[in-house]
Amino acid sequence: MPTLLEILDAHRLIHRYLPRTPLYPCLGLSELLQAEVYVKYENHQPIGAFKVRGGVNLLARLSEDERRRGVITASTGNHGQSIAWAARLFGVRARVVVPVGSNPDKVTAIERLGAEILVHGQDFDQAREYAEALAEREGHRYIHSANEPHLIAGVGTIGLEIVEDLPDVEAIFVPVGGGSGASGISIVARALNPQIEVIGVQSEAAPAAYLSWRQGRIVATDFMRTFAEGLATRVGFELPLTILRQNLADFILVSEDELRRAMLLMMEATHNLVEAAGAAPLAAALRLKDRMRGRKIALVLSGGNVSLSTLRQLLAG
Repeated sequence: MPTLLEILDAHRLIHRYLPRTPLYPCLGLSELLQAEVYVKYENHQPIGAFKVRGGVNLLARLSEDERRRGVITASTGNHGQSIAWAARLFGVRARVVVPVGSNPDKVTAIERLGAEILVHGQDFDQAREYAEALAEREGHRYIHSANEPHLIAGVGTIGLEIVEDLPDVEAIFVPVGGGSGASGISIVARALNPQIEVIGVQSEAAPAAYLSWRQGRIVATDFMRTFAEGLATRVGFELPLTILRQNLADFILVSEDELRRAMLLMMEATHNLVEAAGAAPLAAALRLKDRMRGRKIALVLSGGNVSLSTLRQLLAG
């Protein structure tokens, strides 16, 4: 499990290569929620999403043998872009397995960064199983999207920046797919100010991490129907869920309609493109409006990589 010291070290490392993202107050969302709302703009990262923090932290620490063997991972988009971007930065060969029907804009972005795309499986978990088998067979260094301490430490730097910029923050809302982001942020919050509530958010159409958190064991579901690819997994992952069970103040499920409404509200209020996972924190904050009234809260806008087709559907109603 990553420590605060490891997250501090990751922060020093990644900011040789990545910008510090802004944390701005949002008057429109503050009026809507009747709270003091700040948005952490991770969509301003080079790949348009927070995961690049973890990718840089992990790839920078590979051994010479691992770099020679190359890396492989599975992704529905943003994690794959993260690994591809960092692999390009450090001169490492990267392969990314994506499931059928992945966001075409994200797949194209991965290819442009120089990674080899392999299409396999009907969802993320089938792609992940194939990537694991391929790594075993061909000797690549397999990179899990969540069960990686260096990934968690890298994305945990978001929490450091929020607490540095807003020391009296009372609650931080974070989307949860595999759980790396919420895990890292919760480690920071617990270490620096245990009074900060870190609240995870997942779609009720893909609730594996939520169910695992609630039941205290890894839960696999036989369905996963969310349009929010950043939240889409059928199984919880051991390392992040161990951390989340210790540190998370609450975990909220939101509907697909709530995600769509939150995307529109957030895009209108922030004038930024917002993907579904990036809007999940607002959807949860709206669910908890009475509880959050008058408080100082941060919403992690985890990414802005929404496809044009999804955007058209959203705007068409």
